[in-house]
Amino acid sequence: MGRRRPTSAAVSALVALATLAAAVLTGPETAAVATVNTDCPGSHWVASWAASPTDSLVAVDATGGRSPSALTDQTARMVVTPHLGGSSLRIHLSNRFGSSAVTFGRVTVGVRTNGAAVAGVVPVTFGTAPSVTVPSGQDVTSDPVTLTFSAFTPLAVSIFVPGVVNGPTKHWNANATSYYSAARSGDLSTQPGGAGFTATTGAWLFVDGVDVMAPAGIRSVVAFGDSITDGFVGATALTAPADASVADANGRYPDVLQRRLDDAGIGLSVVNAGISGNQLLTDGRPFHAGPSGLSRFDIDALAQAGVGGVLVLEGTNDLGQSSSTPEQIIAGYLQLIERTHAAGAKIWLGTLLPASDALVDGTVLAPNSEDHRQRVNSWIRGQTRADGVVDFDAALRDPANPAVLRADYASVDNLHPNLQGYRAMANAVNLALLDTATGGCRQ
Repeated sequence: MGRRRPTSAAVSALVALATLAAAVLTGPETAAVATVNTDCPGSHWVASWAASPTDSLVAVDATGGRSPSALTDQTARMVVTPHLGGSSLRIHLSNRFGSSAVTFGRVTVGVRTNGAAVAGVVPVTFGTAPSVTVPSGQDVTSDPVTLTFSAFTPLAVSIFVPGVVNGPTKHWNANATSYYSAARSGDLSTQPGGAGFTATTGAWLFVDGVDVMAPAGIRSVVAFGDSITDGFVGATALTAPADASVADANGRYPDVLQRRLDDAGIGLSVVNAGISGNQLLTDGRPFHAGPSGLSRFDIDALAQAGVGGVLVLEGTNDLGQSSSTPEQIIAGYLQLIERTHAAGAKIWLGTLLPASDALVDGTVLAPNSEDHRQRVNSWIRGQTRADGVVDFDAALRDPANPAVLRADYASVDNLHPNLQGYRAMANAVNLALLDTATGGCRQ
């Protein structure tokens, strides 16, 4: 069944099984996170793509382009790139941050061919119905959909919204181009052509997950973190806006890591639960930084279908913007470790990247950030509570000055890696470590 919103940190509560033919509505009052069954003998749902919802308020995307603050009788065509192919999928839609219920009047999916054009438009149903109304604060999971596609083949999820929806839930920094039609243009979800989709956005509206029915042994691994996991590449010294030239490159470190796993023949699907600006300890709502890592971890990481492990890289913004202490961040990591192990999954910690010469999160505005980063990293390297460590810091720091990123790996903001830096991050991950992920039979 679909991802559910947890009511507490008690992540070992069992999720009740639902009939695959029925839609699943989930919200903060009803959600729980299942334990992982490490014996997964047959086909099961595995997360192939994910995007953590961030907000419903900010009217621009990360590149400074428009993200619609309202939809009126129009269609959004969201382009997503799955990491795991298959022939049966299900789609997750979110109204997590909407102020009122939203009706999805019709939803379709197909293989994106060029721009907003789609080949083989297939209807998506919810409890066998073509439409579904999702209350504020809840998500919905579709019925299984028959569609054959390969890994890294872009899919177009078209969502017709009748009436007026103020504040559509979205993922702010998609690093990808999606499309929407003009207000009052009606239902274009079944049209294969892209002519009616006259506007573009660098945010993902409503859609927050795609699962694939996969053979036994296939598991998902969640990359959990902030903008560095989200794949943000800064375009200015002030970080914002994001560099629009890297959109649609699928060059985030989880993307490159997926290609490495595929080349090695390891049956893992890496899904991205990064949120730009996110902090482990401090809530960033109602703006695009989203809920704190601690508060969203269960729904965004542990509730992913087929999850066997989580790779955590988060804390840079806590040090640079909230002046959190190393001890507070470490206490947060210990909570994540405990919750992950209670769910029967593995967890690995990534060391924090250097940023002392960055204007944002650097020592100019946060004088203690470098010292505190070193203390956090020292603890990560020395602890034995997690199931392993990925030393991103060692892979990307300047050997001549370990407090800064290597120049050839850095965006112009000296905070975020560039595409070459993200490739180096992916190359720093020991694939054998990830392959210890548990069976991942959570549905």
